[in-house]
Amino acid sequence: MTDQAASSRLDLLVFSDDANVRQEVITGVGRRPAKGLPLVRWTECATAEGVRLALKDRAAEGRAPFDVLIFDAEVKGLGGMGLAHELLVELDQRPPVVLLTARPQDAWLSAWAKAQTIVPRPLDPMALQEAVTSALSARRGAVVAVG
Repeated sequence: MTDQAASSRLDLLVFSDDANVRQEVITGVGRRPAKGLPLVRWTECATAEGVRLALKDRAAEGRAPFDVLIFDAEVKGLGGMGLAHELLVELDQRPPVVLLTARPQDAWLSAWAKAQTIVPRPLDPMALQEAVTSALSARRGAVVAVG
């Protein structure tokens, strides 16, 4: 693989304390979220601290931020919604967020977290692909920290 091909990959991060959920997301999105998009390179995190470290490491290495963050809203403690909101306040530019929710009625909570899209459970691969593709369109500086 050439350096150019490697650099044109989409870098996605999936956060869930459940390894089965992380694998379901990776499998559901597939090798690429939509026709014509680059292949995906995944980073998996099981804790909110792991997400913070992954973001910090990328910045310290001078690498671009993740293209999309996919957060499980059902994580105990500081779950995906809380972490998404926290990162919105802390980062100059937070990558777009896709939230995995327990039910469609949780959409109002995702508005507080300023998520670009939500995917309710049970997770549908087509819905995951569409959500990631939609979130990708919001990336290039569309999300700016407030407060």
